[in-house]
Amino acid sequence: MKLSRLGEDSLLARLLPRLPVGDGVIAGAGDDVAVVHAPGRDHFLLLKTDCVVEGVHFKTAAPPAAIGWKAMMRPLSDFAAVSGLPQFALVTLVIGRSKRSEWVEKIYGGLKRAAARFKVSVVGGETSSTRGPTVISVSVSGFVEKSRWVARSRGRAGDSLFVTGRLGGAGKNKHLRFVPRIEQARWLTEHFSIHAMMDLSDGLAADLPRLARASRLSFQIETDRLPLTAGATIENAISDGEDYELLFAISSRAGDHLRDAWKKRFPRIQLTRIGRLLPLSAINVSPARANRQLKGGYVHFQ
Repeated sequence: MKLSRLGEDSLLARLLPRLPVGDGVIAGAGDDVAVVHAPGRDHFLLLKTDCVVEGVHFKTAAPPAAIGWKAMMRPLSDFAAVSGLPQFALVTLVIGRSKRSEWVEKIYGGLKRAAARFKVSVVGGETSSTRGPTVISVSVSGFVEKSRWVARSRGRAGDSLFVTGRLGGAGKNKHLRFVPRIEQARWLTEHFSIHAMMDLSDGLAADLPRLARASRLSFQIETDRLPLTAGATIENAISDGEDYELLFAISSRAGDHLRDAWKKRFPRIQLTRIGRLLPLSAINVSPARANRQLKGGYVHFQ
């Protein structure tokens, strides 16, 4: 049935009862505003919004359940980057009248599975029609302990740079089935002092310079050490983006202990030291100029 015939209220009546709702929800989807229990004083409240756009983040022919999965997992990957725990989500769907309701339901099925994976409650959102491409925006709130919050701006000269998993391969639909490294980030901040961290969504070439600039540092990487997805090249690993792996900086002295402990805890997930952070090598050289060692990566509007 086409959405133009079904209507918004009937569509929501089909979708909302299927959404996961946890114990922390006071008033969820269907009310005017979502009301949830807030964390205590020892935590930071986290808020993040992200979107996927047809023709930019997914192809029209992509499986709708995979589109929904990606839409939810993208902001959750940002939670992993700060060692946060997501709790509540709002979903905004902007879609054309000609789309079929079954297609939308499958998108929500993917959203539901992704949310359930990390016990996230979908508590509301919005729908709107458009003459343009489909857009799904997901806003997520959650928390992180103040003692375990990691920014991208606290890297130190001499720190070792590590990445989780393997890089490259987004063109083979890897970007539609990734799982954010929330569990791994939480383990890292429980057992080690992580100085700076972010997720690799736009590619190493775009994201590593951002981390270095935020920390007022430069960097050096060993491209021959980059962990590659099967069939990917070094150029793919640097430029493709949408890996959603963690990039983080840690004291070089802690690196060996980290690798041994990681192998025991996550034997199926690779952890690779790819380089180090360096001080700016010349007076009056900006971080932006010092970090032009990598080419590529995805930058919107360019």
